[in-house]
Amino acid sequence: EIAKFRAARRIWSKEMKKRYNPKNPKSLMLRFHTQTAGFSLTAQQPENNITRTSLQALAAVLGGTQSLHTNSMDETLALPSEKAAEIALRSQQIIAYESGVTNTADPLGGSWFIENLTDQLEKEAYEYFDKIESQGGVVEAIENSYFQREISQASSDYQAKVDSKERYIVGVNSFVKEKEEIDIPILEIRSEVQTEQIERLNKVKKERNNKKVDELLLKITKTAAEGGNVMHPIIEASLEYATLGEIVDAMKVVYGEWTENISI
Repeated sequence: EIAKFRAARRIWSKEMKKRYNPKNPKSLMLRFHTQTAGFSLTAQQPENNITRTSLQALAAVLGGTQSLHTNSMDETLALPSEKAAEIALRSQQIIAYESGVTNTADPLGGSWFIENLTDQLEKEAYEYFDKIESQGGVVEAIENSYFQREISQASSDYQAKVDSKERYIVGVNSFVKEKEEIDIPILEIRSEVQTEQIERLNKVKKERNNKKVDELLLKITKTAAEGGNVMHPIIEASLEYATLGEIVDAMKVVYGEWTENISI
């Protein structure tokens, strides 16, 4: 993960310089957000997810991330409880204020293993770029299901390794408890919340300037039909309390609705 982020930063810098020759050197700096891997969280022995998340967060920091989200230990069971969210936050704060890894830029730079792995990942990333380019670009690769096939194959390979115990998942295929009881507090949402939210939405729709909203939604559709930039009319509509669903529907008139090609 560290080498992956370092390779991404290197590629960004090279491509920005080669393609755009920016005047501001800050444009060569890749700024990115990282979220710890939700798929790695387990419902079994959920407290282990604290360790998993901490290691992933540390890798992100060592790889140079500027923004970080740490998953809560209970996210495979429910929405995060307040306690679980606090632990996830404290994991970040311990890395930031106690570990010392933030005191140095690229603290693992110069490590033979990390540098070699970064070179390898960069090389293989460019091989992917060439494959995508040969298909006509990203849009074409999406439409012919190239990305979907690659993701599906990677998922199948991963699961096969877990099933064969070539890859260990603590608490799932190794170090399993025969009789396990989940003893962490789980967030429970009151059944009344749905009704309360609907009432709030109806209140907003009743009190807003619906004539103005309709005009702005029509403006979104018109801008989309003319091939213009819809960002400004979307912002205008949002400021008048148009809902996300209404804005999407206004664009669907022109763009339609994406249907993924199924390819096995």
